[in-house]
Amino acid sequence: MKGMDAGTLKRAEQWLTDAFDKETQDSVRELMGNDPDALADAFYRDLEFGTGGLRGVMGVGTNRMNKYTVGMATQGLANYLLKSFSGLDHPKVAIAHDCRNKSELFTKITAEVLSANGIAVYVFDALRPVPLLSFAVRELGCQAGIVITASHNPPEYNGYKVYWDDGGQLVPPHDKNVIEEVKKIQVEQILFGGKPELITTLDKSFDAIYIEKMKAFSLAPDLVKKHSDLGIVFTPIHGSTVRLVPETLKAFGFKSVYNVPEQDVVDGNFPTVVSPNPEEAEAFTLALERAKQVDADLVMATDPDGDRLGVAVKDKNGGYVLINGNQCAVLLTYHVLEQRKAQGKLRGDEYIVKTIVTTDLLAEMAAAYNVECYDVLTGFKYIAEKIRLLEGEKRFLCGGEESYGFLIGDLVRDKDAVISCCMVAEAAAWAREQNMTLLDLLVNIYLRHDLYFEDLVSITKKGQKGATAISEMMDRFRNNPPKTIDEKTIARIIDYQKGTDHDLYQDEIHPVDLPKSNVLQFVLEDGTRITMRPSGTEPKIKFYFSCKIGLDKPIEYENRRRELRESIKRIRKDIGI
Repeated sequence: MKGMDAGTLKRAEQWLTDAFDKETQDSVRELMGNDPDALADAFYRDLEFGTGGLRGVMGVGTNRMNKYTVGMATQGLANYLLKSFSGLDHPKVAIAHDCRNKSELFTKITAEVLSANGIAVYVFDALRPVPLLSFAVRELGCQAGIVITASHNPPEYNGYKVYWDDGGQLVPPHDKNVIEEVKKIQVEQILFGGKPELITTLDKSFDAIYIEKMKAFSLAPDLVKKHSDLGIVFTPIHGSTVRLVPETLKAFGFKSVYNVPEQDVVDGNFPTVVSPNPEEAEAFTLALERAKQVDADLVMATDPDGDRLGVAVKDKNGGYVLINGNQCAVLLTYHVLEQRKAQGKLRGDEYIVKTIVTTDLLAEMAAAYNVECYDVLTGFKYIAEKIRLLEGEKRFLCGGEESYGFLIGDLVRDKDAVISCCMVAEAAAWAREQNMTLLDLLVNIYLRHDLYFEDLVSITKKGQKGATAISEMMDRFRNNPPKTIDEKTIARIIDYQKGTDHDLYQDEIHPVDLPKSNVLQFVLEDGTRITMRPSGTEPKIKFYFSCKIGLDKPIEYENRRRELRESIKRIRKDIGI
């Protein structure tokens, strides 16, 4: 086809062979005849594992989620598992899925391919959240786990997240090794014929095991009992926590849990929201209406696969304020640290983990309690990796990332919105005991340390042209950085791709003790951080901003926040975004 890359066309033509079903072949011919741009986008590359695994738009093509790309990914994973665990008669894999369109189909295909390869499979009887899958991997002694989900992406997306035997997402070398195995697979090599005798169904009785073990992490059961009437509105936004979060909240002791009926409907088209993302204020519209009806104290929402949590809290004027992922992480970390200290449970060998784009206030807080804080690359799989590496040496308390993910305790090895919901509610009960709201508690934390303010700007660049534009943008900042931003000198440039931390004042370059990653940070003279990172799961480049200022009195809070917000506006203007 005129103007099309030869490799792209060759990949498309391969999908017209008898190895593919007639429906697939007809769809490819339709694109060839009527939409060459869509054809190019569908075939210009193979889907790859990023920070969140395999993820893409559903449809025909090597760059799409469909029965063949899922089949090839599963066959490649099966081959790697059989090599890695050759001493086992039947390696075991647990599979869960969310509410998305075709999630059940992709789950069925995955289970059939694995079992056809002699791998024992555990499949949940209906949709389940990510944390339950991570828990299942370790609880059942599995060698791997899979969640069919595209998290909070738009409805046209689906995805495939792979977990290793520790319950965490794939990290090096396993992620790259699986990719290499997948690349070797031809469609003809996929074993689609399943073995039912190797497939076991998990039902609600397994959920009860998870809930019971989560209850052990409660830090203030007496306060929960005293304030069990705390009004909580919860919405799964049509997703996989529709039953598990309310049941776990009630198991913790909270009696006044209200649902949002329209959003309890399991629907991969997410009909009541623009985006099923609890990071977006719009996603809270119906939940906030419900909160006003029942005069709730707290509003919580999870994304479709149940690993991210958004929170809104009632202020003293009766309105509701959304708190962001950094603020939620601060509140939860403070709750964990303060309660453990008060109960004499801090022994000096504890640690927390955060990502390099998450607020540095977590590190400040940890230091105040003599608790170590580790920084890891963006992606919760790196938090899980740190837990595995330190297992048996130190005690993991909690970990979080700015993108609304948090984990308490190590029974799960991914962000867990279920336990996070319970602990946010528990922190709210603790605040109420002191005649405070969660907002009051947050301001008190800022008074103890500094007032931190963070912002995130995501720029979407779709398709092959978008990927090129993002690459060029990173090259420009990396190779031609500005000298000053917002009239402040750049003091350090941290390039995680090069593995260097360049102190511009001393003109010294220090190594960065983290894996290489396409991330760039500018640190200004006043401590302000600007981070640039292409997303590993979406066609976006993300800019993270973090700045801080002293706070002496609660009454100064809004004015100081306004100052920091204006500072970030000036920074954005200076760097042209």
